[in-house]
Amino acid sequence: MALIKCENVSVGYEGQTVIKDLNFQIANGDYLCIVGENGSGKSTLVKSILGLKAVEKGRIVFGDGLRQTEIGYLPQQTEVQKDFPASVYEVVLSGRLNSRGLRPFYTAQDRRTVYEKMEMLGIHALSRQCFRDLSGGQKQRVLLARALCATKKLLLLDEPVTGLDPIVTGEFYQLLCKINREQKIAVVMVSHDVESAVEYASHILHLSEDTQFFGTAAAYQKSRAGKTFLGGEAYV
Repeated sequence: MALIKCENVSVGYEGQTVIKDLNFQIANGDYLCIVGENGSGKSTLVKSILGLKAVEKGRIVFGDGLRQTEIGYLPQQTEVQKDFPASVYEVVLSGRLNSRGLRPFYTAQDRRTVYEKMEMLGIHALSRQCFRDLSGGQKQRVLLARALCATKKLLLLDEPVTGLDPIVTGEFYQLLCKINREQKIAVVMVSHDVESAVEYASHILHLSEDTQFFGTAAAYQKSRAGKTFLGGEAYV
């Protein structure tokens, strides 16, 4: 069953439509990478899925009991976010805010979930450290743990490896694959790293002014858009 289905969706920003009549869906356990040129609407689409931006046309349908507030989101990092003066534990715990609802306090279950996610991502020993003192890779693991605290079904990541060195980037991709496989959590990631996208993802959504592609990673490698982005016939 589809977790999210986009039906003839058009979105834009600053008065300009950047995506027209887009159709695709995300099923349980999918790993979808959204790729394309700068300005093609990748981040705008993510914001529309999250309900942070209204669609101009069409509709985004949620299925299998998924709510917008139950999507784990790891946004692009800003300098302000990188300098956030809170402990690792506090940052991860904030991922439970939506599930807390109107309750004034976090529950014992909330705290168990936090420790479970920190343990899963190998950051339990960092729980008392200040977030802003961490390395770039450690910060992304903390923010991934925070996103995991918010969801049981879908992670949405916007350029999560920007600024990370190649070794840390590779470790982060492996971590996402493990979560996708073992936790059965669908992953949707906006990425400029097209080669890694086709290596790790099950599906690709390619956005550009004159081309839209949605399908398996294998089919993408044989498509016109895929050949153009991946450097031609070598990937046929």
